[in-house]
Amino acid sequence: MRSTGFRHTVAAIGVCSLALAVTSCGSNDDDSANGKTRITVNCEPPKSAKVDRRFFDQDVAAFEKQNPGVDVVTHDAFPCEDPKTFDAKLAGGQMENVFYTYFTDVHHVVGTGQAADLTPYVKELKSYGTLQKQLRDIYTVDGKVYGVPRTGYSMGLIYNKKLFQKAGLDPEKPPATWDEVRADAKRIAALGGGTVGYADYSAQNQGGWHFTAELYSQGGDVVGPDGKKAAVDTSEGRAVLQNLHDMRWSDDSMGSKQLLVINDVQQMMGSGKLGMYLSAPDNIPILVKEKGGDYNDLALAPMPGGKGTLVGGDGYMFSKKDSPAQIRAGLKWLDHMFLTPGKGFLGDYARAKQNNAPVGLPEPRLFTGAADAADQQAKKANANVPVQNYQSFLDGNQKLQMRIEPPNAQQIYSVLDGVVSAVLTKKDADIDQLLKDADGKIDGILARS
Repeated sequence: MRSTGFRHTVAAIGVCSLALAVTSCGSNDDDSANGKTRITVNCEPPKSAKVDRRFFDQDVAAFEKQNPGVDVVTHDAFPCEDPKTFDAKLAGGQMENVFYTYFTDVHHVVGTGQAADLTPYVKELKSYGTLQKQLRDIYTVDGKVYGVPRTGYSMGLIYNKKLFQKAGLDPEKPPATWDEVRADAKRIAALGGGTVGYADYSAQNQGGWHFTAELYSQGGDVVGPDGKKAAVDTSEGRAVLQNLHDMRWSDDSMGSKQLLVINDVQQMMGSGKLGMYLSAPDNIPILVKEKGGDYNDLALAPMPGGKGTLVGGDGYMFSKKDSPAQIRAGLKWLDHMFLTPGKGFLGDYARAKQNNAPVGLPEPRLFTGAADAADQQAKKANANVPVQNYQSFLDGNQKLQMRIEPPNAQQIYSVLDGVVSAVLTKKDADIDQLLKDADGKIDGILARS
């Protein structure tokens, strides 16, 4: 699943669907025009996202001015990768020269034989060595580089400091274990007036996504190390479900309304009626700009459990039809647009601040070393949100294992949705049987892939 990839200067969805619909042009566009190298690229913000669109187009124009031998043809639509059309474009060889992908797409795209091998060229990408190795490695398959990461996110615990204080809890000491989450949720729910201590998703595959994040936090896994067998029917899987069951039915700290999806939970948090839920940092601006929340009340802690956190993100891959000149031009474009600290579409914090976009959220944190220091310094200089509210998240993340989503994630999440929804809607749900059945169904999915 995915968080948003555009700045939150306009209304935007907050989960799993930053992607692009089919456009009429693919990577088979002419690779030259008027003596220039032409590249097609996707994920241009739609016209409805006026500020983002203006920023993107400004940055493309600046790139073309600095590189007069390159013509960039942008394809816009929303979302950037539409699951309904992505595979058809891929199979038909109609992807752009430089095309957007989720982290979870990489092996699939490489397996279709439609991705260009960037290994001989990646040394020309100025920023490549500054990017986090664990993110670079996602786009490396069998020792060959097939893409470049653009953003990354990790899950954490968003909580309402005001409700913590009202419940007699220390808002500067968020829960670090699931036992503490349960205890704090119970005290927050005891405030009454429709207040919910902890909320979770359980529909539209989002329940399976969160189950996976919670399982990682316990040190468990959804799929075994060989990628061929399910691994949810374990003590860690039971611990996740038992905790949800106990909060829902023993403590009554999750409220009576279930089968929630992200918009429901965001509305609860924005209205001040929810104590905690799991999310990436980019939910915070949505809670403020769209749901009525206050930056000062919203804080972010690392995933409870202390063992792992689910990470996701996106990047760009290149069509196998690209000429060497197109690959080199595309890499230069990525450096200019996204991968120069403090500059470009996602990094020009001064421009973002001037346009009332949030600056100072703890992620994405793409770089390492001196590049990271430069990026963080530029972010800090233009921060317009209470960065101290996210320090716990930053500190705690350094100790967690970063885990990407499982293979065949959406199909697996659909199975796990049923497990989570059963526990949250049926007091007598048989957790052991649910996990056993889920293992069998996931085994079937993996066998067919």
